[in-house]
Amino acid sequence: MGRCPPAALAAAALALALTAATHAAAGAGADLTVAGAAVHVDFDRGAFTHADAIPEWVQRSAQTVAAYYGRFPAGALTLRLVPQPGDGVHGGKTFADPHAFIRVGVGRAVTPSQLLSDWVLVHEMIHLALPDPGEMHAWLSEGIATYVEGVARVHAGTRSEADVWAEELRAMVRGLPAEDDRGLDHTHSWGRTSWGGAMFCLLADVDIRRRTALQFGLQDALRAVLRTSGGLAAEWPIERVLSTGDAAVGTRTLEELYAQMKDRPYAPDLVTLWRQLGVEPDGDSVRLDEQAPLAPVRRAIMHAR
Repeated sequence: MGRCPPAALAAAALALALTAATHAAAGAGADLTVAGAAVHVDFDRGAFTHADAIPEWVQRSAQTVAAYYGRFPAGALTLRLVPQPGDGVHGGKTFADPHAFIRVGVGRAVTPSQLLSDWVLVHEMIHLALPDPGEMHAWLSEGIATYVEGVARVHAGTRSEADVWAEELRAMVRGLPAEDDRGLDHTHSWGRTSWGGAMFCLLADVDIRRRTALQFGLQDALRAVLRTSGGLAAEWPIERVLSTGDAAVGTRTLEELYAQMKDRPYAPDLVTLWRQLGVEPDGDSVRLDEQAPLAPVRRAIMHAR
């Protein structure tokens, strides 16, 4: 799951184009319009037990991303679904050179309920909204996709707030620095890339909302980056990404947090932060304390405007 490295784009694009042409010739696929964007879904209907549920899944996922960003991150997208054994939605890859293209593996026996609860396609579509900051900063693109997926799906009503916080309590500790850590820019383990990046996003979201008295959040910063850059097809240094986001919300949160985390093992006290937000462990789930000092911040993050 994630963006495709530039070195692999040409070969991958050729293979995808040939596969897409084969299925197009067979009459496969569906064409959708989401928030003004043209989405072509390239798939063989005969390969899936519940093929009729697939267009709705794609439409729902794209609408979720469009609602969070204020627009879909690309004017046009080709989505290639690769049939795989079993059920469920498997991993994906996102490309933007020269056109927006997402490939996702989907089990032939995938069920409508699995499509309803899927996070993979939303995650991949979110990648389209950030300009490419380079491989050293993959933690930013993966972290944003990991963090925003949960928040955006709560906004859309397809995931509960408690479920998102429960996942963060279980998984975000994987993003904390280990003994030999050299900061997010120089430590490229899976945990530091996906969950370390998501931790950066959570800290930024809370700080922006505190500094602006809930007027702005990370969502506003990310919308500004998409609006200015056009998304993944652009290549921006990370400094430009962060300064553009900061300018949109009137703080220096992103730049200051990056300075803390880029080349040293900064480890925030997540337990205290969650307690202040009003997120308390409760078995496999969480209990939300509306009287906690940062409960208004938590509600602002999770409630769509």
